[in-house]
Amino acid sequence: MTSRRVCQAPGAAGHDLNSVDITCSTLYPVVMAKRNLTIQLDEATIRQAKIVAAHRGMSLSGLVAQQLNELAEADERYERARAVALEALAGASGGGTPAWHREELYDR
Repeated sequence: MTSRRVCQAPGAAGHDLNSVDITCSTLYPVVMAKRNLTIQLDEATIRQAKIVAAHRGMSLSGLVAQQLNELAEADERYERARAVALEALAGASGGGTPAWHREELYDR
């Protein structure tokens, strides 16, 4: 996470050109408190996970945290997409009944 500095100088929207007042604020990232989580895995999985973490230059704990965050984000994206799709279906007209009859499609 990065911090961002926002400043408004004289002449900016809403400021008098004769003013020398500079208003600055710094936005800092929010740091969440971390807690321990105990999980049980078989030796082969632990060994493979340590190798993956080492290849990525991170700790095993960091790797697990990253993967869990990505899983949660993917689930949130799915739920948002599902809600949009269900809303679109609810707004669809016709109720699934065709506006034509089979006999009209063929010359018989």
